[in-house]
Amino acid sequence: MGAALTRKAFWFLRHGETDWNARGLSQGNVDIPLNSVGIAQAARAARALEGKEIATVVSSPLSRARDTAETVAAVLGRPVLVHEALREVSFGVQEGQEMSDWFNSWVEDGFTPEGGESFAALRERTVGAINFCLEQPGPVLVVAHGALWRAFRAEAGLPANVRTPNALPMWVTPPAPGEESWRFEPLSLPD
Repeated sequence: MGAALTRKAFWFLRHGETDWNARGLSQGNVDIPLNSVGIAQAARAARALEGKEIATVVSSPLSRARDTAETVAAVLGRPVLVHEALREVSFGVQEGQEMSDWFNSWVEDGFTPEGGESFAALRERTVGAINFCLEQPGPVLVVAHGALWRAFRAEAGLPANVRTPNALPMWVTPPAPGEESWRFEPLSLPD
């Protein structure tokens, strides 16, 4: 059995939209930049998080997450710590392809694309990555990716295959005594 998630509250933010998100294509480790919608989403998330108590911003190295994190961090007056383990999963030969039934099978750990990372391996990496983030001065804002967040949901005792909206800040809290599942509270976004 691998490491357990550190039970500490934190903020999570999936990166803003990219052209591949809009087209329903699998990005994985391909470094696709934010599109104009994603840039606006990052700015809106930054306005929503302004004034929140956030001590550390940690981001995936991929530009769609890093640029989202830098937009928010500029408003918060914080630097961005880049953590390699927050990188999106590798989908191998499926990168750049349409999301389809293969993805559901991958989340169920019944299929791993050639050259890709299994969902089980991503779950293990995600626990280590989130735990690293939670060792930083808090509260922490983690800026990362959709598949990584599915892996977190699985580790957090929740259904894994749930799409996380782009650039919607969520306050993530560990289970209360006697409970098993973590809770996610989306932050209202400004107009």
